Amino acid sequence: MNAFLYWIRRVVAGLLVAVPMAAMSAELSNPPDSPMWQKLHAGLFQNRPISDDGNELIQLTAPKRAEDAAVVPISIRAKILQSPERYIKSIYLIVDDNPAPLAAVFHMTPESGRADIETRIRVEQYTYVRAVVQTNDGALAMTKVYVKASGGCSAPANRQGPGGDDQLGKIKLMTQESPPLNQPVMVQLMIRHPNASGMVMDQATRLYQPPHYVRKLDVSYAGKPVMSADVDFGISENPNFRFYFIPSTHGVLTARAEDSNDLVFDTSLEVRPE
Repeated sequence: MNAFLYWIRRVVAGLLVAVPMAAMSAELSNPPDSPMWQKLHAGLFQNRPISDDGNELIQLTAPKRAEDAAVVPISIRAKILQSPERYIKSIYLIVDDNPAPLAAVFHMTPESGRADIETRIRVEQYTYVRAVVQTNDGALAMTKVYVKASGGCSAPANRQGPGGDDQLGKIKLMTQESPPLNQPVMVQLMIRHPNASGMVMDQATRLYQPPHYVRKLDVSYAGKPVMSADVDFGISENPNFRFYFIPSTHGVLTARAEDSNDLVFDTSLEVRPE
């Protein structure tokens, strides 16, 4: 398991023991100041100041009431372009009241062009979803949305898809043909994977299925890093990510995913910008 995410789980486990049920009930009436968020603020960011003006940097979009708690679409759109002088370095995607609140940390570079991320997450109960961004000068800012959904982390995986387990780890990159040179271009990364949470009971054996999820992503173009991410089972089954890169020359876009069973999946895509 990624050491960083393992540490976060230890923090959360300690909080669940320390916070009485009355306090957890109060959390629902005042989610922005929840004990869970306070613990995460201290553990992840050492209580460093976090500006509430994150909307000046990014826009976080999610449904107020999700149709499917296991597949909740999330969109993070940057309001500044990535440049060597100023860029968004990291995006922390946090779901306060999930069993593993830190769903992902995206590490961006100037080669991203835009620090936009679209993905799908699991939501276990009514909660705030937060995007905390860190710019290259170390400043932190946050924006958040409240999402009404429940049961997403304990919902059984859909194993009826084409290929079933035979398609485990099938990974694909997609972008437009002949993209414009030296401009941010969207790319989509799709991974066939159950991203199992370990919270689903097998109805036949009455045993919990072991966790098995994608935990690390690395994307580069022409040998330069574009985006990497530390992820957890808070990301939905069959992880799907949209982000940007700048094709500054003809080159190869590569992606590598590693899961919690130490399986590694690779793919590449030749890009010929015009």
